[in-house]
Amino acid sequence: MYKVKVNAHYFEVERNAKQLINGGEINADVNKLSDNRYHIINNNLSYNAEVVSFDREAKTAEIKVNNNTYKVSAKDQFDLLLDQMGLSNLMSAKVSDIKAPMPGLVLKVLVAEGAEVKKGDNLFILEAMKMENIIKAPADVTIRTIKMQPGDKVEKGQVLMLF
Repeated sequence: MYKVKVNAHYFEVERNAKQLINGGEINADVNKLSDNRYHIINNNLSYNAEVVSFDREAKTAEIKVNNNTYKVSAKDQFDLLLDQMGLSNLMSAKVSDIKAPMPGLVLKVLVAEGAEVKKGDNLFILEAMKMENIIKAPADVTIRTIKMQPGDKVEKGQVLMLF
């Protein structure tokens, strides 16, 4: 069983031999048009659906249905159990700084102090052993202090940014 949130509305979804939403059976005809586009017929109504974004780890998606956009998040039985036990926030990263993963030369700083960055956004380029390494944000953070400039030589473990 999944608890699915679509915008501000909640649904209970079961997938077994039958597809049930809030206890009601759904018999939709789903035709996949491409990797992220679908055509759906349900109760003699036609829908065009597109998956705009999908994050498997966070179990979230943004879906466009007939030009209306919906934010969808799902929780399975284990997520619900962690919520009940008060342990759901343990997996969120608590990051206060980023350190140099290896000794090298800072080639370019791609963000400024005060910038808000998302997990995976590029922060800076570090050259080590004649290879350029793009260092990415480990979590959604705001850059508080940058302790390096292009051309600086850094040592492994040196604090380069504070969040």
